[in-house]
Amino acid sequence: MTDDHEHSVSSAQAAARADRLDEWVAAFLASPGSDNAPLAEKLADPPRLWVGPMRLPIDRLNRLAGPPDAPVLCPVDDDYWRDDVADMAEQIDEDGWEPPPVIVTFQQGQLVLEDGNHRVEGLRQAGEQEAWAIVGFEQAEDRDAFELPTLG
Repeated sequence: MTDDHEHSVSSAQAAARADRLDEWVAAFLASPGSDNAPLAEKLADPPRLWVGPMRLPIDRLNRLAGPPDAPVLCPVDDDYWRDDVADMAEQIDEDGWEPPPVIVTFQQGQLVLEDGNHRVEGLRQAGEQEAWAIVGFEQAEDRDAFELPTLG
């Protein structure tokens, strides 16, 4: 957990305005905060059309991993969730910390959380209902037809 302004919501917004969001995503995923360069490579082939950052409802994100009581594709033991999730929740709730955007892909009509499971869990534990997200689309048609989900 860092306060790295290089990979903040505002830096992602600046990258989007400069039409360099793909570079921001790749740099973020390769950074120490994410440490996921293989995912950056995977998401670059085929190239994605990135949009955002935007606020998305947490309950609409199809999380790949998470605690057994959360809506996830692969429940994992609570022990897997490092202490930093609780620390994140505390920093969000008490200090107003804003984590970097999560990385999401649009797949068959679903929003799949590729990077940010711990951040989303920290937000959830802090009582938040939305997360800043950057969404990648393989097809321009999907991007153009995408409707921002609303809170239920």
